[in-house]
Amino acid sequence: MSIKSTLLDGMVIFVQVIKSGSFTLAADWTGHSTSYISKEVNRLEARLGVRLMHRTTRTLSLTPEGQLYYQLCQQIIEDAEQAENAIIGKQGEPQGLLRVSCPVSYGLSSLSPILSVFTEKYPKIQLEVELNDRKIDLIADGFDIVIRATTQLEDSTLISRRISQSEALVLASPDYLAKNGEPAHPYELARHKIISYSNLKQPNIWQFEDQAGEQIQVHLESQVITNNTSLAIDLAVAGQGVFRTPKFALKQELESGELVELFPSFPKPTIGVYLVYPSRKHMSAKVRSFIDFVIDQLGDSQCKL
Repeated sequence: MSIKSTLLDGMVIFVQVIKSGSFTLAADWTGHSTSYISKEVNRLEARLGVRLMHRTTRTLSLTPEGQLYYQLCQQIIEDAEQAENAIIGKQGEPQGLLRVSCPVSYGLSSLSPILSVFTEKYPKIQLEVELNDRKIDLIADGFDIVIRATTQLEDSTLISRRISQSEALVLASPDYLAKNGEPAHPYELARHKIISYSNLKQPNIWQFEDQAGEQIQVHLESQVITNNTSLAIDLAVAGQGVFRTPKFALKQELESGELVELFPSFPKPTIGVYLVYPSRKHMSAKVRSFIDFVIDQLGDSQCKL
């Protein structure tokens, strides 16, 4: 396959314009004239066939296509710098912008306590962490690494590495159970107030397995549906219904008795926590350093083998 000789033309100039926030500052940084910078960006847009940015005399803003292209170009430029430094013997500390997406509950309970150690260890990495429970498209959304908590990862070309696993528990407060009774079997949940997590594919269908290994599917009417686990836990503690959540999302609610586990004799679904990142032959130092660090700090015994 032949490589287009113009493939990288304008890329560094475009990225510097966005980082600088203006054509004039980008010209000062690169040593070119403002008109040269403008022409390079125009040529780039013409070659790609899309408008990358909206520009007025005072402001610059990226189009959706420009945002995606900018994020991907940043990684390409950083990889090129890493390659050049490796060849000329100047490979130093991992550096550059590292964008990580993580579920809110896992980020607050597990990731947050170790991030200060990471930033202290790797001061040249600019860490951007987004806590969000929606499903992230790693490539389209421009992330280097996504942390996912799920019972089963979807097939993809991305690489995944399990950090740990957690049990999914069904919980309610003692006050709620005193007023509404404690269900002895998952089917009895149909008569209870349910708090559901909206980011699941089927929030109102809960899967169980009984002691004999038979699959149970319970269709529920949710009184509250939310995309935030912390809110759901707070509502459950306040006696507003029954909720299901990974154990890692809890703080001290079980130990303190604020919440009670239901169906303790039933097998508990296992939720795996995974690092997901692009399938690249040559992984950048910043991505490798984050993966190794998280596995070392949070990985269970199998992950650390």
